[in-house]
Amino acid sequence: MLTLRLTFESFVFAWQALRSNLLRTILSLLGVTVGIFAIIAVFMIVDSLEANVRQSMSFMGDKVVYVGKWPWVFEPNQPWWKYFNRPVPTAREFRQLERMLTPGGNKGVAIFVNKGGNTFKAGSNSVTDCSLQGVSYDYRNVSNVPVEQGRYFTLQEVDGARPVAIIGATIAENLYPGIDPVGQDFKTHGRHFTVIGVLKKEGKNLLGAPSNDANCLIPYNTFAGIFALSSTGMSGPSPSIGVKGADTDPGLLNLEAEMQGAMRTIRGLKPREEDNFALNRPEMIASLITKLFSVIGLAGAVIGSFAMLVGGFGIANIMFVSVRERTNIIGIQKSLGAKNYFILFQFLFEAVFLCLLGGAAGIFLVWLVTFIPLGDLTLYLSPGNITLGLLVSVGIGVVAGIVPAVLAANLDPVIAIRAK
Repeated sequence: MLTLRLTFESFVFAWQALRSNLLRTILSLLGVTVGIFAIIAVFMIVDSLEANVRQSMSFMGDKVVYVGKWPWVFEPNQPWWKYFNRPVPTAREFRQLERMLTPGGNKGVAIFVNKGGNTFKAGSNSVTDCSLQGVSYDYRNVSNVPVEQGRYFTLQEVDGARPVAIIGATIAENLYPGIDPVGQDFKTHGRHFTVIGVLKKEGKNLLGAPSNDANCLIPYNTFAGIFALSSTGMSGPSPSIGVKGADTDPGLLNLEAEMQGAMRTIRGLKPREEDNFALNRPEMIASLITKLFSVIGLAGAVIGSFAMLVGGFGIANIMFVSVRERTNIIGIQKSLGAKNYFILFQFLFEAVFLCLLGGAAGIFLVWLVTFIPLGDLTLYLSPGNITLGLLVSVGIGVVAGIVPAVLAANLDPVIAIRAK
């Protein structure tokens, strides 16, 4: 109890000292405020950028392995020219892969193909530069298809190549202003389609990645009846195959190994032959994004630490001045029985409390920055960054205040009392 009481009294002494020199206190904490603002602002911007980039890539789906011609990530010195002669996935391979994969080992196998730059017309209304995507029935299990109005395709509609479509919010707003789009018709590439569903509005994303707002989904067989699919991926739209992993395979290692074996069997590759296909996962790009933003965050932290260093020197200087001003009081306290740790805590608490005030002010300024509109970029201040800012403030306070506090604690009481 005595220790707690002395600790509390040290805190009170530190608070009184800060209040008695209010102007000096404010000027001292400005350095810490600027330093914490610089560091936490950098971390906030990096985290916000990473979160927005990942959100922009959400159309790729989660826990999905894609079969394609090209790998998404090239290793250094990789002979990329070998990929030109690879065939693209086909509907036949999709059906074989669907049969060969272990039941229960995945949540869905889908084939899909996309073509951009399409124009849709409905009466006197039209919308241009839209994406037309042909998908198989299980596409909704592989990728996110948020149908807000209407419904998804039936198996009979997909297998029968019916002229039905699920359109994005932007297409619906332009073709059918003020009316319910479900059940309406539109025309594209000389074919009439009936709208059976409307996708939820997503808005713009940071990278300009594909958005469902200007996307139109139709059955894969319907798409194949309109466009000539490319077998090389060089002269026209070419399909891809996606497989959604099961929850029991968190790393997707089992699924990837099974898919590799199945694709080699389907394409008749010999044991010594290299794979003529690529298995890609969104995590491959996500890991690159994490590394990139880690480097950016580190560089920003180094730059911000210089501002923090200046603030720490300012606190240390002010604490040395404070010790010199209160040398007489320290002598009186020690002559009345105050222990060394009481004097040490008194000045150390003052330095830490000063840095905490400056850190809190810096974090508050960072929070105000989150209200600045930056187009498609949404800034947010995470609890982790707030905690980091406060911990850094405490650390700077301890480092900046420990030497003056030790000097004050080791003063000789007789000499200290006689000091002027």
